[in-house]
Amino acid sequence: MRLDKYLKVSRIFKRRTIAKEVSKNQRILINGRVAKPGTEVKENDILVISYGGKELKVRVLATPEYVKKESAESMYEIIADIN
Repeated sequence: MRLDKYLKVSRIFKRRTIAKEVSKNQRILINGRVAKPGTEVKENDILVISYGGKELKVRVLATPEYVKKESAESMYEIIADIN
């Protein structure tokens, strides 16, 4: 699944356009490498997201195409939330 779509579907970001903009500005790393909006996200990838003075580190647990609002948080595990 594309990075920008994953961030939207998992509800890490509310809108896909914001997720796309953040990744365009090289603020997201996947397994230590800078990621573009179209980078493929797979299970067990580690995402480091720097946004708004915060840094969020998450592990990808699942990449379903569609997900209900209630089960969105089961798509990832927060490793570190640095403010």
